[in-house]
Amino acid sequence: MARLTGPWRAVERLVRARTARAAAVGRHGYGADAGSATVWLLALAMLGTGVFAATIAVGAVVAARHRAESAADLAALAAADRLLLDPDGGCGRAAGIAATQGAALASCAVDRSADAVEVVAEVPVGGLPLRLPVGPARARARAGPVRAPVTPPGDGAGDVPHSTSGAVAVS
Repeated sequence: MARLTGPWRAVERLVRARTARAAAVGRHGYGADAGSATVWLLALAMLGTGVFAATIAVGAVVAARHRAESAADLAALAAADRLLLDPDGGCGRAAGIAATQGAALASCAVDRSADAVEVVAEVPVGGLPLRLPVGPARARARAGPVRAPVTPPGDGAGDVPHSTSGAVAVS
């Protein structure tokens, strides 16, 4: 091989250094950890996707629970409003209110001794990733007529008329 001078000598040194390094590292010039960044990136992407899916699942379950609680509360109030007027104790009205809220009335129990109605509403949980088998969200509510204390006249409480019973009205 001919001896180079000047700037070509620097190029020759660079080529020899790269050739020696390529021979030491491997045939393609990559080290033993070649491609590990891709594997780590894919692992992080899968972990992020799993966390995102779990967050969506928890959010869907919590939203269904809130809808069930709201439907049960409104259905119990509607049943308590009709407690003394309807032969079924207002359970028919409670079922209609629950259906309007997108829920199903699982049970409706009238306690005549306490003048109260207890309802259980169910809302299906939707929007879950991978169609996870989760049962419906359930909520229980109890309502009855409002009772104000009766004070005898002339005890210093004033001349404010008091009612002995009245139902909570939902319009």
